[in-house]
Amino acid sequence: MINGGRRLSRKSRYTRQKKRRSFWPGFLGACLIAGGAYWFITNVWLNQVHEDPDWIGMNQPVFVDGQLMDGEASGTGEELKLPVNVLQEAIDPGIRYEADTGDIIIATPQRVLHMKEGSTKAELNHKDYPMSIEPEVIGGEAYIPLKPLKEVYGIAVQEDTSTGAVILMRGGDTIQYAEIDTLSSKADKTIPLYKRGGESSPIIANMEQNARVRVWKTGDEQSFVQLDNGYAGYVDNKYVSLTEKKELDKPKFTLTTAEKKWQSKTVNLVWEAVYNRQPDVSSIGKMPGVNVVSPTWFHITDGQGNVKSKADKAYVNWAHRSGMEVWGLMDNSFDPDITKEAVASYETRTHIIEQMLEYAQTYQLDGINIDFENVYTDDGPNITQFVREIKAMARIHGLMLSIDVTPKSNSEMWSAFLDRRSLGSFVDYMMVMAYDEHWAASPKAGSVASLPWTEASMRKILEEDEVPSNKLIMSVPLYTRIWTEEADEQGEIKVSSKAVGMDTVADLIKEKKLKPALDSQSGQNYVEFTEDGATKKIWIEDAVSLQARVELIESLKLGGVAAWNRSFANASAWKTLQQVSH
Repeated sequence: MINGGRRLSRKSRYTRQKKRRSFWPGFLGACLIAGGAYWFITNVWLNQVHEDPDWIGMNQPVFVDGQLMDGEASGTGEELKLPVNVLQEAIDPGIRYEADTGDIIIATPQRVLHMKEGSTKAELNHKDYPMSIEPEVIGGEAYIPLKPLKEVYGIAVQEDTSTGAVILMRGGDTIQYAEIDTLSSKADKTIPLYKRGGESSPIIANMEQNARVRVWKTGDEQSFVQLDNGYAGYVDNKYVSLTEKKELDKPKFTLTTAEKKWQSKTVNLVWEAVYNRQPDVSSIGKMPGVNVVSPTWFHITDGQGNVKSKADKAYVNWAHRSGMEVWGLMDNSFDPDITKEAVASYETRTHIIEQMLEYAQTYQLDGINIDFENVYTDDGPNITQFVREIKAMARIHGLMLSIDVTPKSNSEMWSAFLDRRSLGSFVDYMMVMAYDEHWAASPKAGSVASLPWTEASMRKILEEDEVPSNKLIMSVPLYTRIWTEEADEQGEIKVSSKAVGMDTVADLIKEKKLKPALDSQSGQNYVEFTEDGATKKIWIEDAVSLQARVELIESLKLGGVAAWNRSFANASAWKTLQQVSH
């Protein structure tokens, strides 16, 4: 019994050891299975996968409409500064940093703010504007202090000290606030904020009861919201309790006296081509319907931006007595090299502007008409910047601002440099020079401005560049070209032309007893005759073609008409174009 007991004891010990050895793997296996099931249930089925936002690790990420911007803020509180690249994307693409000179320029239709990196000296509308915080450049990126941005754009920011997040809100935006309602009495109950739409997305935050959010987008089942700390994502709508809706103040835009006046009027402008001598106003007959004259008086003559004037006070007095405004034309001397240098810097652009404002005051001008032609394509942005900077100053001085543009084409020097969309957002009027379809040196004879080509030119700018129709002015030719086609010694046809006015063509038709016929393709009267062995062709600009242009202006609801130029016109032109003013 003792031996048997020992044997039993050994067997019992062996059994227990065997059971222990087989128990632990099984137990561990069961735990792993259970743990895996638990992980699957909690992390996949119940969606408890958590991820940090992509911006964790950034010092001061900037958000607009809940979206992370490509750039960080600098400083905090009153010393907060925002990077220009973020401001350009979110607030105003026209904010400008010129690295070569350190100039930072904000130009809106109401204000021109000029700052300098590393300096608290600034100018607002060409007057001193001291700042307490200086703009700075960090890693090649310019940073603008918050205060002037608030003044010019009415922006607001929400800073979070724990995450560094900066929520940037635009002036004029309406912000919908809300609170999270967990729909539970448990104090520790939280609601998931999903990284992407749908509940299969990772969770980036657990939101507590009464957590404040901004609602950026609302969908059928979920809303895209953002916490004050910058965390943004999707939450089920049932947990979102809307609270206040706050509209951020935006600087008010009040129309000037001049702008109000032209809101109820249609432009009927004629250019006065002034070359070597001033026109004799006593010889200018009546021009019924014309309410603006634009004499070609001002020319940028060098790269420093010096402006030469041919202005004549007697002409202005005559125009005003005749009930017409004077919008002095300023050109770039049609010199691309002068233009490149003159508009390259804030200093030279401001020099041009200051001279024009002084001329406008001296000669009591009512407006400025800009005519920049023959410009290198890569100088286009500087032309746009010049217009942005002159607009606010013209407005402050009660001047209307207009610009002349060519129809859209592939021409690098005459068309491609013009950003008509941006220009149209600043100027009061844009004159489309809808002529020279066939120009002086054209290799082929043709109309100066056929009606189908003219309509296509206007529609292209209206539709592609979205310039408002009431800002768009159709510029019409009061001249035509007499084309000459003759064969040279090799039998090749050589084409030449001469620009003439309406009376010259009328006299020629009468003298040669020609009978014009309507050319359906151009929409104009046409004559052709032979002289000295050469073929003469004329697409006539007369009351018929001008009437068609008037009807096109009305159908497109344009802001008016401009005519080049007064000396080419006859009485029938004014009588026909007068209809545009009614």
